Amino acid sequence: METLSHSVILVDDSDNLRSVIKEFLEMKGYNVWDFKEMNSALKSINTVPYHLCIIDLSLHNQDNFLLLQNIRKYNKSLPVIILSDNDSREERIKGFKLGCDDFMTKPFSIEELELRMRVILGRGAAASNVKTVLQEETVYKLGNFIFNFSDMQLIHPKKTRMLTRKEAELLKLLCDHKNKLIPREIILKEVWGDDDHSAGRSMDVFLTKLRSYLQIDNEEHLAPKVKGKRKVVYTGGDEPQVEIFNVHGTGFMLKIRD
Repeated sequence: METLSHSVILVDDSDNLRSVIKEFLEMKGYNVWDFKEMNSALKSINTVPYHLCIIDLSLHNQDNFLLLQNIRKYNKSLPVIILSDNDSREERIKGFKLGCDDFMTKPFSIEELELRMRVILGRGAAASNVKTVLQEETVYKLGNFIFNFSDMQLIHPKKTRMLTRKEAELLKLLCDHKNKLIPREIILKEVWGDDDHSAGRSMDVFLTKLRSYLQIDNEEHLAPKVKGKRKVVYTGGDEPQVEIFNVHGTGFMLKIRD
């Protein structure tokens, strides 16, 4: 079964377990968005057309089944697999009554988890959850951002921004060619259908806007801007995960750091 188009949300406040599961599933070809906290996960579920959800019930200081209950209030079809430390009959029954599709107790085999996912996805249980027919990739993960091209949304834990059609088309083109230089004339023809001077100025304005939107994730790494200089100066810590670069005036590149 092809898994490349399957988007999975993983909710687990254990950094180690979340990292291990995510790494294994991505190796198998899944697109995985992971969350440590319930409210952020629920917000994402309400905006991104995931195919499957994995919830670890051992969320500290949070009602174990609250996330599942909230998901089922608004989304009856999203498949949910529960992971739990509690192997009691009562816990399993409660989970299934609240609407989970599968229940696994720890310790468990990650290989078995992935096989159970394949069974659920193979039944077509996720088909009705997808908002649009994904003939092409329409949801992109950009560091801490999620870009939903179909809904023209740029989603970040701090803010969700609605994009204009032109902004969305421009960002999609950059995403489709991430970490590669796209010449100015190609961008103009693909997004504007023209390469005259006025279209070039419009492109520069839109790219400046997209740069500013991505700054949400970069603010803590940046020193105050120096007047007249566009070069970013880092104050320490990790470099920003996502940036748009103007490459010597010849074109632009969306740089995504792993």
